[in-house]
Amino acid sequence: MFSNINIPPAKTVVSTAASVAASAMVIRSIAQDLLPFDLRYHIFMGIKGLVKYFSSQITLIIEEIDGLASNQIYRAAKIYLSTKVSSSTQTYRVSLPDNETKISISMAKNQEVIDIFQGIQFKWRQVSRQVEAGHMGLLGQSSRVQSEIHSFELSFHKKHKEMVLDIYFPFILKQSKSVKEERKTLKLHTLDSDHMRRYTGDAWRSIKLDHPATFDTLAMDLEMKKTIIDDLERFVKRKDYYRRVGKAWKRGYLLYGPTGTGKSSLVAAMANHLNFDIYDLELTSINTNSELRRLLIATGNRSILVVEDIDCSIELQDRQGPPNPLRPSRASQVTLSGLLNFIDGLWSSCGDERIVVFTTNHKDRVDPALLRPGRMDVHIHMSYCSPCGFTTLAANYIGITDHSLFFEIAELLLKIPVTPAEVGGQLLKNDDPDTALSGLIGFLKAKKRENYCNIEEEKKKCQEESSGGEAKD
Repeated sequence: MFSNINIPPAKTVVSTAASVAASAMVIRSIAQDLLPFDLRYHIFMGIKGLVKYFSSQITLIIEEIDGLASNQIYRAAKIYLSTKVSSSTQTYRVSLPDNETKISISMAKNQEVIDIFQGIQFKWRQVSRQVEAGHMGLLGQSSRVQSEIHSFELSFHKKHKEMVLDIYFPFILKQSKSVKEERKTLKLHTLDSDHMRRYTGDAWRSIKLDHPATFDTLAMDLEMKKTIIDDLERFVKRKDYYRRVGKAWKRGYLLYGPTGTGKSSLVAAMANHLNFDIYDLELTSINTNSELRRLLIATGNRSILVVEDIDCSIELQDRQGPPNPLRPSRASQVTLSGLLNFIDGLWSSCGDERIVVFTTNHKDRVDPALLRPGRMDVHIHMSYCSPCGFTTLAANYIGITDHSLFFEIAELLLKIPVTPAEVGGQLLKNDDPDTALSGLIGFLKAKKRENYCNIEEEKKKCQEESSGGEAKD
């Protein structure tokens, strides 16, 4: 049957292939020399478009950042793909952060993962590219800074496009949420010292939040604890309610009182109770309102935003007054209105299930605009140590809930202003309950004498001033 077919010898085949390749190189060289760049570009794009037209594959680009906000689908895909192991993937990123027990696996740059969903093959590829971004350096000099932009490329047969948008993506979003909750380790996020040079997604750096504070260990009045817990649990259950009344799903807390009364411990207890991350916002490191908005939008849902010492952390400019011409050019230009706009203005709707906590040692120094309901919904006075708070501290530090010296200590605490931190510091000095409690009583009595001397000295000073004024008259 095939006897009449003349098969050319191998030497002829190789020679012909070499001639064709050489001719192609000559044609390419002539085209580069004779054809203008624009024409060559249009020819290339035309050929590329023709190939795409006849191709059955389409590719979706999923960028990490969408405008000012992070892309939910990108975040979900990153978590979802970490559960997929593909034979086509040659390289993975493996990490185990300090103080954590779970190994994290993710795709490395420019690697591929094949996912089979409902019998359909989907090819994922992570892409990272460098871009230059303008940056205003010292003395107003402009410099160029390299930044990375991350994205996923998802390729599949074009006939499955509707299924991808209507079924596959919702499935990924749901699965990633389950995986995230299962893996979740509470994080404490803080601003990157170099965040001005980076894109919004890189502005926050995080470490594991390993603070042991819980509502059981807080040295606080039992009724106050119950009030806070009930308010938190009521808040997280009211998503539909907030949407129905047209309010952003946020809750504001103001913690005020002397230093050492447990404001930071209360924030940690709230985070542990709700399983919320904490974002520690240092206002003095932010330059403008627009930068503040970018940073706040980059915070995650189910989180607590903390601004400590709001009365002195930044000199907030008046909302209606003109800029202070005496303010240094490099000083922060964050305004009170810029902060309020995120708390309950239009920008407050960017993100759900968030708690905002302001702390201060002096409530009277906080701008009244920040204190009204809808901004700071709950005001919590963190006061000096009470007998009830001492009982909790004794259980925490020396492991007892009753002792013959408790009554004497309770009597002293009712008369002497002392912070829970001071009481805890005394109990920490000795593991023996008798010795620790006796030492605390000695400390409280010394504090009482010190306060008495201060009062007497103040009275004497007032009398001297009064006598001097009368003599002058």
